[in-house]
Amino acid sequence: MARRAERREAAGVVISRLALVPALLAAACAPVTEQAPAAASDPAVSGALFVAGKFAGTLAKVDLASGEEVARVASCANPHELATSPDDKHVALACYGGTSVDVFRTSDLAKVKSIDLGENARPHGIVWHENGHLYATAEGRKSIFVIRNPLGETETFEYATGQEGTHMLAIAPDAMHAWTTNLGSRTVSRVDLVTRRSPLSVTVGEEPEGIALSPDGEMLWVSARGSDMAYALDPKTMKRLKDVPVGDFPLRIVVRPQGDFAVTSDLADGALSVIDTAAGAKVRSLAVSSREEAEEKVQVTILFSADGSRIYVAETMANTIAEVDFASGEVLRRLPGDGGGDGIAITE
Repeated sequence: MARRAERREAAGVVISRLALVPALLAAACAPVTEQAPAAASDPAVSGALFVAGKFAGTLAKVDLASGEEVARVASCANPHELATSPDDKHVALACYGGTSVDVFRTSDLAKVKSIDLGENARPHGIVWHENGHLYATAEGRKSIFVIRNPLGETETFEYATGQEGTHMLAIAPDAMHAWTTNLGSRTVSRVDLVTRRSPLSVTVGEEPEGIALSPDGEMLWVSARGSDMAYALDPKTMKRLKDVPVGDFPLRIVVRPQGDFAVTSDLADGALSVIDTAAGAKVRSLAVSSREEAEEKVQVTILFSADGSRIYVAETMANTIAEVDFASGEVLRRLPGDGGGDGIAITE
């Protein structure tokens, strides 16, 4: 137990440094490991992976077929989460060290728009919805923003959560509601985007951070890094339906596009926990790195390929993005993630 507490304390220290002091990191931090060797090509894979380098203040594009970085540009201070447009022509970046959401062309990474969310915004979580609108948390303002028509005559609308550390978010398929995790308040909030009723906030574990909605919008999944748990909630009532023990320090959670599995990124043990969503139980663990390597690599953001066959795992301190075969659990390649790759997005 003592060793486990020490590991969790170390993981907490790493996360505190990475997420809670963005201005210092952006100014002072640099990649701490040697550049990873070139990834092997895979002609069976197409599309591109976009990587936000949180230490270097960069945005990079990695060609998935060749496994090589093909473009990189300066972005903003401590860039974090990324979201691609429905037509894959643009990628939006949350500037956690500042106040804006910046939009880049996916073809050449040219910046086409910078949308300011106001003083102390610190945007973090971001979703580009099928309706064309952008949605972003503004942690410093305890709110979320709806950004309508982000590529044209942009309008922004702010919705207060009243909670500390509004960090990650999910948006309903019909865009009528949003859900956020609030690290500081230990809560998850349901925000009505139409009637503007007061948000409904419920306590969910210790340090809830990861959040994901099932494709049909019927189940909300939350990972609480301080509890080593994943929770299934009814997104309408916010009632807790299932409690699922997972790995050590589950920082993020994603749902497979098919809706059959949810996966947590377990930072402190370097693994992914796979949850059968129907059964509400962990069914296996995928080792991305060893526990010893986990403290050096610090895996953070995870996402599925569109067909659900692969998982991409940002190993922030190793400057790599692990590509994992979901069926076998094998790490297929390690792609470039230079500059402290954290936020990732994909086009196919």
